[in-house]
Amino acid sequence: MQSSDKPILESLNLFYHESEVTSRGESPTQSSKEVQCLFCPDKFNISSQKEDLLKHLALEHKFVIGDVNLITDLKKYLTYWRQRFLEEDVTNFCSVITTSTKQENLKDSNEQYYLLCDVLAEDKTLREFLQKKKLEKVLAQQQKEREDENFCRTCLFCRDHFTGNRADMFDHMTHDHGFSVGRPDNLVYTDELLDDLQEKLDNLQCLYCERTFKDKIVLKEHMRKKQHKKVNPKNRKYDKFYIINYLEMGRSWQVIQAEPDEEGGEDTETDNDESWGDWEEAGSQAVCLFCDFSSCVADKLTAHMQELHDFDLKEVKLRLNLNFYQQIKLINFIRRQVYLGNCYGCGEKFADKRELMEHMHTQQHVDRFPDTAVWDQPQYFFPTYENDNLLCQLEDDEDLGEGGRNQVIAEDLPPITTILTQESVRRDILS
Repeated sequence: MQSSDKPILESLNLFYHESEVTSRGESPTQSSKEVQCLFCPDKFNISSQKEDLLKHLALEHKFVIGDVNLITDLKKYLTYWRQRFLEEDVTNFCSVITTSTKQENLKDSNEQYYLLCDVLAEDKTLREFLQKKKLEKVLAQQQKEREDENFCRTCLFCRDHFTGNRADMFDHMTHDHGFSVGRPDNLVYTDELLDDLQEKLDNLQCLYCERTFKDKIVLKEHMRKKQHKKVNPKNRKYDKFYIINYLEMGRSWQVIQAEPDEEGGEDTETDNDESWGDWEEAGSQAVCLFCDFSSCVADKLTAHMQELHDFDLKEVKLRLNLNFYQQIKLINFIRRQVYLGNCYGCGEKFADKRELMEHMHTQQHVDRFPDTAVWDQPQYFFPTYENDNLLCQLEDDEDLGEGGRNQVIAEDLPPITTILTQESVRRDILS
């Protein structure tokens, strides 16, 4: 491959460019969602036929439940009131609402509806009791996950493997890949959450906008460019994974987040483009080895090359046992080959950069390097691109002392022989 390279004459320039939560392991009988109507033998699946059940109650029995979406466990709620309605007349518990409807060619007709809501003390007590029981169940599940040492899973975005503590994996995805679903202490049913996220990625679906893409590379690039490395807050399916949604009846995370800060009034820290967390200094952009992505934050560029190109410079450094100067030569070598349209993994040449990248990703040649003698040459000491800030981000960890700083060791000076050491000469000078 080396013989086909053009001679390096000068440096180039880089251009910057809602459902009920059930714990895992429950039997089909325990997780059954079938519930009987309050007034007749008809049965409904509380998960898939909830709207049908409410419509049936309203049309067939003129019965309406107030704020039904705030009821934590609708199945237990209905089971309780079915028993109570067998004991006493429904009018002892419900408000009666009379409606007037006008039909064509008919006189006005009045209909009576029964409204059951938490204005009734018994109903409010029942709702609060169900909320408390659900919270106890969720907290017990969260504690079980914290103490579980059998957790074993691979990161959603790279090949790193995690065992034991789930928090380590969530922290890794937050800091190394910029993907955060919140603090691990605020999450529950994390295995199910990770399964859902993995299924979306396997189906080439964006986690935020939930669009589907043609391949994994396009999906990764979309999530990076659009900053879609987060879950969709409008998807109510994710509510079940956050403890905050179980704390108070009728108060979701959106309601709590919208409340002003008690100490400082309105919350001045907003999630927008002006937040300090996304601030980057211009003028020090480092460009990816394989595409036009650039960033002045070393960790962002490293995460980009890991996720989009499966290239981990730190892992390559350790695997090939590279010193600081070899890292420089390898980077300049890769830059040169990509510029010339050469696959450094097999030597095949391409006229179009896109075809080259597709070939290297498909054949997994991004992480495949030729013999050291091919690239470990003096000519690659010279930058392929004169403004290659990626070279400035390399760390020289050789000869580092304690604390990661270079140690400067004092050196004893050798004795110097001079005529001034002669006593007679000194006397002549002084006289």
